[in-house]
Amino acid sequence: MSRREYWILILPSLLVMFGLLLVPMYRTIEWSLQDVNYGEPGTFVGLDNYVVALTDPRFAASVGFTVGLTLAVMTVVIVLGYVLAVLVNNLRRMRPLVLGILLISYVIPGVVGATMFSWLFDTNFGGVANVILGWLGQGDLLWFTDTWPNRVMIALNVIWAMLPFSMLILLAGLQGVPKEIIEAATIDGAGTWGRHFHVILPSIRGMVGFVAIICIMDVLRVFDNLIPLAPNAILNGNESIALYTYNMAFQDGGQQLGLGSVINVLTIMIMIVMLIPFLRNTIREAKSA
Repeated sequence: MSRREYWILILPSLLVMFGLLLVPMYRTIEWSLQDVNYGEPGTFVGLDNYVVALTDPRFAASVGFTVGLTLAVMTVVIVLGYVLAVLVNNLRRMRPLVLGILLISYVIPGVVGATMFSWLFDTNFGGVANVILGWLGQGDLLWFTDTWPNRVMIALNVIWAMLPFSMLILLAGLQGVPKEIIEAATIDGAGTWGRHFHVILPSIRGMVGFVAIICIMDVLRVFDNLIPLAPNAILNGNESIALYTYNMAFQDGGQQLGLGSVINVLTIMIMIVMLIPFLRNTIREAKSA
């Protein structure tokens, strides 16, 4: 391929990235340094918006909730996704049917899936969760108002939505592991756990890292799930960063576009910090390939 052909092929992608990524990023950083009202030129205020955001206890609470949710969901999604991938990989004729059923939650729009999921905890729609707790001798929980029951419900919904993606990626990784390596490990005396921890998982480490990266980026931006699941998010401390941004920039008095832009910039910084370990492993894998 000549240099001219190379640039002709990648130029459309570069233009799209410039228009959809770099320009909005520049405008977000610019607005973060201004006092901006909609439809009016912004006034430069320096780092005042950053001071307001970083000294707001509500922002700190949203960061703590979102980061905690991200770490918990990522861990569970990777572990359960791997277990499901192993089980599905051992299927034969039923594999397409099982995959189709498992992928339903992933293709449903977030707010629709969250609304459907909330019915499991809403006594007006049967409240299956409280019925099960009653069988176990426990009283009803206030899933939509109490802090920790609400957090558990939110985490379960996000796990339910992201688990099919994790399972599908890890299943693709499992199918790429050479059978000869597994057979050699078996001959050498490795048991089931030994084969998984010392042979299979190291072979799909790149896939596991990719799932972790996507989970971090998706859960840090969780927003629409909270509309039906956390109506009292501000009061019980379960407001995500994205929901906090929306409330600051649009809902709570409105026209705080500068403050909303600051939160977006800080969110990107948090995301980069959480992604660094996985990106380093991905780059190391690419160099060794």
